[in-house]
Amino acid sequence: MRLLVLAVSVAAVALAAACGANGQDAARPGDPLENRAANGANQQPAFAGQTRAPGVRTVTAMAHTVVASGLEEPWGLALLPDGRWLVTERPGRLRIITPQGAVGEPIAGLPAVDPRGQGGLLDVVIGPGFGQDRMIYWSYAEPRDGGNGTAVARGRLSDDGVRVESVQVIFHAMPTYDGVLHYGSSLAFARDGKLFITLGERSDAPMRPQAQDLGSHMGKTIRINADGSVPADNPFVGRAGALPEIWSSGHRNVQGVAIAPDGAVWTMEHGTRGGDELNRPEAGKNYGWPVIAYGVEYSGGPINEGVTARDGMEQPVYYWDPVIAPGGMAFYDGAMFPGWRGNLLVAGLKEKHIARLVLEGNRVVGEERLMTDLGERVRDVAVAADGAVWAITDEPDGKLVRLAAVN
Repeated sequence: MRLLVLAVSVAAVALAAACGANGQDAARPGDPLENRAANGANQQPAFAGQTRAPGVRTVTAMAHTVVASGLEEPWGLALLPDGRWLVTERPGRLRIITPQGAVGEPIAGLPAVDPRGQGGLLDVVIGPGFGQDRMIYWSYAEPRDGGNGTAVARGRLSDDGVRVESVQVIFHAMPTYDGVLHYGSSLAFARDGKLFITLGERSDAPMRPQAQDLGSHMGKTIRINADGSVPADNPFVGRAGALPEIWSSGHRNVQGVAIAPDGAVWTMEHGTRGGDELNRPEAGKNYGWPVIAYGVEYSGGPINEGVTARDGMEQPVYYWDPVIAPGGMAFYDGAMFPGWRGNLLVAGLKEKHIARLVLEGNRVVGEERLMTDLGERVRDVAVAADGAVWAITDEPDGKLVRLAAVN
């Protein structure tokens, strides 16, 4: 196992224009960053600004530094109160990495994962009472008789950080399915201590319709209490044929979730060829997949009937066509880049950047591409106490990277 520790400056980039991505350098103020043809060539957004927001530019000089490397397909990133980072590796390892780049040995005590395809150890978050109970939570592809499924477990991180203790599996996505795609799964605690879990619909054609089935967890966002019990005010509690953990339905493969400064939950969802979505899922609402969607099938044909809107189904706040393949996300609330406060930072896998989305209310009004010159798949993004932005790259030689202002 490679465990390389680096503290080298990879690039210092003065971002009067965020360079290197699809003609952004040449963009005039107000021009959208994206100038490639959409896959859904005849599709129109439901409202102005729903896609291809105007490009914006950060004038502050900034640099990214590779802090650690040698990680194998890191997936989730969580900040500990002492400034160290919890980082998952998809094959099933969880490590602590210091801000200086010292990479710890795998933490003992985690349950087995199914690492095939897109499966394995996925997201990690610290509990809202970590300072008192040292509880951490993680999602993973759980091996089961007859297949696998997304699960969420919690346990106490030992005082020395070398193991998790008293592990409990608090959520099992059902039904079990023998596949290797679209597990989701990102985690976020809301202000009230409720845990949001995002799930995929497992991708394969027989599974897609389950995103619309309230008797299945597939293609849903989930809301539970920290101990795995169901909040009494969940939208489908007491409804016959509906699973009470469900918060919203009609999702494809949600791999990002974050809580906004106002307490609202926001999610990022993978599309096919086109149709990556930013959503603000509300209790009991249906976000359309696979009945409505932007973009086209991977084969190039229409998705089902090829429609993008239908009564009773919600529109995304924003979508990309072509896709960026979004991973994790975080709202910026730091002091290092005060002009970014309230902006949303989105990890881009396919397009290998961090997307900075400027929000006004529930609308995207600007977009910037950050860290484009790293040239690696950005899987997750987080904000440190000093306001620097940290990210992990989903590569065989995955990296922990710090993006900060240059004095």
